[in-house]
Amino acid sequence: MSVNSFGRVLRFTTWGESHGPALGAVVDGCPPRIELSEADIQPFLDARRPGTSRFTTQRREPDEVRILSGVFEGQTTGTPISLMIENTDQRSKDYSEIAKSYRPGHADYAYDAKYGIRDYRGGGRSSARETAARVAAGAIARKVISGVTVRAWVSEMGGDTIDEASFDASLIPTNPFFCPDPAAAERWAERLDYARRSGSSLGAVVTCEAVGVPAGWGAPVYGKLDADLASAMMGINAVKGVEIGDGFEAARLTGEQNADPMRPSGDGETGEVTFGANHAGGIAGGISTGQPVRVRVAFKPTSSILIPVPTIRKDDTGGFEQGEIVTKGRHDPCVGLRGVPVVEAMMALTLADHFLLNRAQCG
Repeated sequence: MSVNSFGRVLRFTTWGESHGPALGAVVDGCPPRIELSEADIQPFLDARRPGTSRFTTQRREPDEVRILSGVFEGQTTGTPISLMIENTDQRSKDYSEIAKSYRPGHADYAYDAKYGIRDYRGGGRSSARETAARVAAGAIARKVISGVTVRAWVSEMGGDTIDEASFDASLIPTNPFFCPDPAAAERWAERLDYARRSGSSLGAVVTCEAVGVPAGWGAPVYGKLDADLASAMMGINAVKGVEIGDGFEAARLTGEQNADPMRPSGDGETGEVTFGANHAGGIAGGISTGQPVRVRVAFKPTSSILIPVPTIRKDDTGGFEQGEIVTKGRHDPCVGLRGVPVVEAMMALTLADHFLLNRAQCG
């Protein structure tokens, strides 16, 4: 049973560990004759790359991608596309002290309980380093759905939300917080600096929107677009909640408040529809409506902190003893920041898969 793959028609499999020699992805099912090069992928990896500001881990990784197969003379061939990203700045010695201890909030204990063996160097396969491969695969998915624009931003950090009235999309790539509200970005800098100096961390909410998705992608019952989006987002490290459209807020509305009113566009001759709201997040009955597909993703605070936390450690007999742990090394004080490119990638990969599924069934 493979638990390292995602998608049905456009299917990708990631491989590699945080402190291994490399990691990567194999993308299968990509249509042929799509122009593709490393230059199409690299900008998205650069957005996720560590060490770009004082607000991210200081691990220095260039995250340069290499295409090993599936591309000939600058075009996809329809065969599996293999991508590789080398690890160049591992410091495995930083984790030697936790070889027998379990970090609360991490996958250490659960992983060991399942497999009976774990790579304690940065979490191995369970490390968020794996998401670099998803971002690379997501760049290919964007080429498959070239008419769709996928954009994500941090809408909340440490419980402090942006002011929607101050939303400026042009600011998202200009600050380390992927924040569209300049006042919020200034507040967050102070908050995160304080958390970092205190040895603590903060959580964040990432909002992602896909514009240009036509009506009709997805399927009822077991092939719902929103169900696959929720699965894609929940599969990202440190994600603890996903909302489609209004999400939990919809439970606080009445039926008439939650409705997305509809009317014919223009004179009604075109067969197009105009919506008066988008509480559903662009998906109804598991199928896209033509409105922007909107998802909110909640990232927990980074579990690797310098504040001592009670935990257990293995003793010489193989049993457990009470202990305390301080997680040293280089870690993000807010993992949600670098989660923005990952959320975009999983949105693109899910949409590309549903585009190809729809094309296969409906032409």
